[in-house]
Order: sequence, then structure tokens, then C-alpha cells
Amino acid sequence: MKTFCGRANPTTGALDWVEESEEYDYHQEIARSCYADMLHDKDRNEKYYEGIRAAVSRVKARSERVVVLDIGTGTGLLSMMAVTAGADYCYAIEVFKPMAQAATCIVERNGFSDKIKVINKHSTEVTVGPDQIGSVHWFYTVVLSSHIKIYDNTFYNYLLCISLSKDLFFILIFCILNFIENILINWRDHWMQSVYFLPAEEDVSEGEELNLIVSHDDYSLWYSLTQSEQNDVKVAKFRPCCTCQAHLVWTRPRFGELNDEQRTESYLNALRSILKPDSVCLSVSDGSLLPIFAHLLGSKKVFSLENSGMAKQVIEQVLHANSLKHGVQLLEIRPEQLSLTDLEGNQISVLMGEPYFSTSLLPWHSLFFWYCRTSVALLLHPNATILPRAATLYIVAVEFRDLWRIRAPCGTCEGFDVSPMDEMIQQSLDYRESWEAEPHPLWEYPCRALTKPRPVMTFDFTQCVPEQPINSDGTVPFTGRGRCHGVALWMEYQLTEDITVSMGLTKPVSKEGACEWNPHRKQGVFFFRSTREISGDGREDLTYNLTFEPHTGDIKMDFSVTKP
Repeated sequence: MKTFCGRANPTTGALDWVEESEEYDYHQEIARSCYADMLHDKDRNEKYYEGIRAAVSRVKARSERVVVLDIGTGTGLLSMMAVTAGADYCYAIEVFKPMAQAATCIVERNGFSDKIKVINKHSTEVTVGPDQIGSVHWFYTVVLSSHIKIYDNTFYNYLLCISLSKDLFFILIFCILNFIENILINWRDHWMQSVYFLPAEEDVSEGEELNLIVSHDDYSLWYSLTQSEQNDVKVAKFRPCCTCQAHLVWTRPRFGELNDEQRTESYLNALRSILKPDSVCLSVSDGSLLPIFAHLLGSKKVFSLENSGMAKQVIEQVLHANSLKHGVQLLEIRPEQLSLTDLEGNQISVLMGEPYFSTSLLPWHSLFFWYCRTSVALLLHPNATILPRAATLYIVAVEFRDLWRIRAPCGTCEGFDVSPMDEMIQQSLDYRESWEAEPHPLWEYPCRALTKPRPVMTFDFTQCVPEQPINSDGTVPFTGRGRCHGVALWMEYQLTEDITVSMGLTKPVSKEGACEWNPHRKQGVFFFRSTREISGDGREDLTYNLTFEPHTGDIKMDFSVTKP
């Protein structure tokens, strides 16, 4: 049986549904799951173990039988901890079939088959007799803050748990109290954090007391902040919701990008250098402000292609709010469908783009701009200017401080053999993911460069997309000492001869290898299957081989560490 999966298509800028084998969904889910990241968190594991020992001991002290219900068991680690701590029996529930199979194998390999039963069902489908409910029960929880006390009668809402016994409360509080200090100090990517942006910024002073008002309905929570001396505290009866639609069209990183003054100035300077009073401009980017800038800078005509009706409405609101309703003509049409009639008989003298497309996942997916340029080639003036004029793909070998954990095998965890999980993940990676880069916002994940950044492939937007593949291979000498976990990849766009914007490194790599990354775009990361210690004294090279396939818009790549 086949399955349909969505894949970004850089040649069309759309999400294509492609037919894959029935195993593909499972393999992709496992390969990108980051299961190992949590198991590499030794501090987390030790604290869970400590909490479980204390809870089991407390029940044992009452001469009661301890039966554990482990919901979302994963590898079965917590169940094995509970049995080792003295629990009489564990029911380990795991709804994801491949993970349940791995847990069964891990339980058997560690000799706990007579004490742990792995159940491959959703927790709501499991029936447990009332005489079997034990005194230990785990839920994964979310902690708001150690410094704000949420009113007691809503405790269960915010910890997202249901107490089946008084000992559940003990375990949660024990784990939370031990974790809070660490959560605030050490960033844990496997426990997602959330940020709520208040309706308005508030000036506060050290030592000042504030009221944090938390409201909720059946679907969401919302917050407001007031001065503590205010007696008349107004609570919003209805949850805030977006009415401008911009928050549905633009992501948070996109808002950050549009608010980046330095980036905006680069585009403005580039436009100033190429625009003329008789310029006829066509913008190709999703929800871009470039056409508005082009109009304000005096262009004769400005057209903008928008890929969706909602994005078109947002830009229309921006134009209306700035009394520019007739300054830019928005066309909800695909590039290959554009005609001279749509352009009112005008040839395009300036084709521009950031480029930004909402469907782009990896850096080279924005090459959709190149395909758009090719589609409108017959509509371009012979002396038309293309902005950006080119894009260059860069690479750098890196050592990650934390991100390596999502790919590194665990082997043993707190003395338990979890290698069947490692084998399961590697099999899924080998299905396809091992040979592909994956997108990551590297500003969130500190890393150290072990080579100098190297441009490896340039795409000339002044020319149409070629029919033949573009190949690039070579070596880069390692200049830093450390453990090489993989290669980071990003695009830099040459707006004009002397203005370039980077979607990756925003500053030169420091002498120590420190990297500063663009916070608004994701970079590509190619992980090595096995890592290697690099001497940094010229005895090793990074060898690369890349091929751009024009018919798919994708880049095939291979990297290795070699000796010269």
C-alpha cells in the first residue's frame, strides 16, 4: 500500500504530494524524532531515577504493592528504573508501533520481561482494573515558572495531569522541584518552551510587584500584566485573536526578518542603486515589502505576484494604511501564467525578490525565484536588472555543543542497554534521511566552526535555469580542533555588485571558531553518521561533492573527512 507525503518543490514553490512506500511515514517520523536527545540528558535521567526511587520507597514503606502505569514509555527507560527501584510490576504504554517494538526488545534485552508488559495502544484505550491501579503514575508536564505562583485551584490545568492517587502528586512535585532550577539554567530542547507576547510592553523595576492575570477557555490560555496596586483589574472576557491576518501569513521569524532594520537598509540601498523614474518592477516573494519600497523610491510601475489570497489581502491592508492603494498592483497569479496584458503592455525592467517563500524549508528551496525568473524571461526588457543577481551556497564543518545529541546513538542509559532504539533509528535514517540535509535554526544551537566558510556553488539569476546539472566537488582543510558532527549550509544573496545579504553567518567566524547565525532563516545541516576527532593541524580535510538537479530543484550532497 502506498502513501502520499508532502514535499516542498523548489521548481514550483508549492507543496507537492508524492507517492511513497507505506514504510516511508514511519521511517521519516523515527528519523526526525530526536528520541536520543532526551536520553542523552544525564541530569534529567538521574533526577527521574531519584524521584522514582523515592516514590517506590514511600509506597513500600506502607507494605503496599507497587504497580506502575507508564504512559508514553518510549524506550521503557522509566519502567526499568521503577522495577530496579523495587516496583512489583509495570504496564508500559506506547501508541507508536515501531517504538513499542523497540521497547519490547529493550525490556527483553535487559531481563525485565517478567516485570514489564509493553502495551501498543493509546492510553485512552487501555483498561486497568481498579484493584490494579498502583501508587505511581507518570505524565510529561509543562512548568510555567518557578517565580510566579498560579492560583492553587487551577493547579491541575497548568500541569496538565490528572491525579489518580496521592502519590502521583508527590512524584510530580518532587520532579518539578528538582528540575526547575536546572530548566532555567540549561536549555532543554526536548522539553518545548513557549513564549506569550503580552498585548503591550510594560516598564518594570526591580523589586516591583505585578499581577499576572491568566485566563482560559476550552482551547487556549492568554495573559495580561497589571500593576499590583491596581484594585480595578480588568480581565479580558474573550481570548485575543488575529484580525489583520498577518499573523496567519507570516511566522514569528518572518516578523523578525521584516523588523530587521539593518537587513531592510541593505535592500533599500540596493533598490536605490538600480531604480530609475521609468522602471517597471515585478516583485516575486511571498508577502514582501519590496514592491512598496520600489514605489516609494519613485518607480514608474510596480507589480507584485502573491501566491495566496490571504497574503494578497495583508499587503492590500498595508497599502491602504499607508495611503498607497494604487501604488502597487497585486497579482494573484503564477509566474508562468503572467502575460503582457497583466503588465498593461509593459516589459519588466527590474525583477526583484528577497527571495522569501512560505513553502521553503531548506536554504536552496528559495531558488524558486530562479525558476520564476526563467518563467517570465520573455517578459523581461533586454537590459532588465535582476535583484538579487546571484545566490551562493556556503558550507562550514562544525562541532555542535548540543544539537549532535539528536543523531548520536545512546548505547546505554543509566546502566540500561537501549541499543535496539539506536538500531531502529539508524535503519530509518538509512532509508533516506542519512543522505539529506535537514533544516535547523542554528542561532538556537551553539556550534564552533572547524573549517573556514567555503562558497561551493553559485546560481546566476541573470541567466535562466540551465538544463544540465551543476556539479561542485573539492576539499576544505580543517583549521580547528574538535569533534566534527556535520556540515552547516546556507545561502548568501548578491543583491548588487557590492551589497550581499547572508541567510547564514552574519559575522566572520572568530579565531576560536564562534559562529553568529541569521535568526530569521533556517540553515541546512548534514550530519555525519559517525563523528571524528579533528586535530586541526592540517592532517584532515573536509571533502564535498554536490549536485544541483535543475529538474527537481534539489541538491544531492555527500561529505566526508579525509586525509590529504
